[in-house]
Amino acid sequence: MSVPKPKPKSGPVAPKPIADWTRADFEALPTRKWNEDVGLIDAIVILPRRKIHDSGYRMMDFAAIRGNTPFCLLSGCSDALHFEGIGGMGKFLGDSWAGPEAAGWLIDCLPKSGLLRLFLHEARIEVDPALSSFAIYSRKVKK
Repeated sequence: MSVPKPKPKSGPVAPKPIADWTRADFEALPTRKWNEDVGLIDAIVILPRRKIHDSGYRMMDFAAIRGNTPFCLLSGCSDALHFEGIGGMGKFLGDSWAGPEAAGWLIDCLPKSGLLRLFLHEARIEVDPALSSFAIYSRKVKK
């Protein structure tokens, strides 16, 4: 006669560390609306797509990371990524430019997926709407 094994206690499951995510895990994330504000994030992961942009280059999508947890895809239609806005001039405020902030952008390669992660040590990332070119900005945060 076999004795049934006790069932594990149910409860919240800790999110899988970003280093253990596969490309398929990233691709399964929900996509934000093209102009949805996701607030400041800690990193983005670049996902090259198979689709070709009108420019002749591949399109890219970008996964938003807060803490160590991916939570949405940001833009699947971009063929270029602009640091500190197009031309590196900072964010356009309608009649002037908000000049770029000094930032130390870092890139590493995630071990399981092989995808590239962009992040900053001393700042967070602000993202623009999902357009043909995708712009990101460093934003210092007060501690």
